[in-house]
Amino acid sequence: MKLAYIFPGQGSQYSGMASDFSKYESWDNYAKVANDVLGFDLIEIMDGDEEVLKLTENAQPAIYLASYVAFTELKKCFREPDFVAGHSLGEYTALAVAGVYDFETGIYLVRKRGEYISQAMKPGEGSMAAVVGVAIEEIEELVRKYDGLYIANYNSEEQTVVSGKSESIKSFVKHLTENGKRAIELKVSGPFHTPFLESAREKMAAEVEHIKFRQPKYPIVMNSVAREITDPEQIKHYVLEQISGPVYWKQSIDRMIALGVDEFVEVGPKNVLTSMLKKAKLNAKHFSTLIETKNLTEGVTGGR
Repeated sequence: MKLAYIFPGQGSQYSGMASDFSKYESWDNYAKVANDVLGFDLIEIMDGDEEVLKLTENAQPAIYLASYVAFTELKKCFREPDFVAGHSLGEYTALAVAGVYDFETGIYLVRKRGEYISQAMKPGEGSMAAVVGVAIEEIEELVRKYDGLYIANYNSEEQTVVSGKSESIKSFVKHLTENGKRAIELKVSGPFHTPFLESAREKMAAEVEHIKFRQPKYPIVMNSVAREITDPEQIKHYVLEQISGPVYWKQSIDRMIALGVDEFVEVGPKNVLTSMLKKAKLNAKHFSTLIETKNLTEGVTGGR
């Protein structure tokens, strides 16, 4: 059977990330490269104030760096994946580890992506909400009744995320909670994965226009279409599409299962994707448990 590495998106950041990931051998090298490319101290931000770190333009390169280091360490002790995929921002990490572009290009792109997303709509004008335990058909019908509201993430059978104008999000959440449903407004800086971010998509298109994307080492199941893509020009097109369009994550997981994947490993900080897959009764692990298992095994062997 087959293995997929999956990479998390925004929301996986936390203050203290740099200290936690600095225990890995490859950390110093990639942290230095990241700071050199960005021209500021990302590491200080990763260990600093939570409010500063969660800004989109900071959170995205922070998660990318940590996830790339996690992949570098994991491949030393675990087999290579048959497929890769990333949730939203995580797709950029998946492209880097598959060799579509190098680490430096990726850290530059995710910083720019964060900046352009932040510029697309004034803070406070857009928001997102997670809906739990409501059928997707019901959510799709309800969303159409609100101005400037869209489905942003098809995360799982249980969880869907809607995105759009703040006032519509608040009304939407109020309606669901008053009717005994679970809906929670998220602490985010904008309406991700909606047409409101079209200006960000256009600016990112200008950024990637002159970057040569290479054939990936591993097929990438992409957010925008929930199927594996290997053609570099198609990859470039679809990674831009997901900025202002929905993330078909559940459909991407379903596609990988259909392709024979029976094991998923989340490669990055926190375990958001792992938890989601475990709730769906799928075989999912966090990269850290695999590294810890290897270290324990080596410790036992060395002690004999």
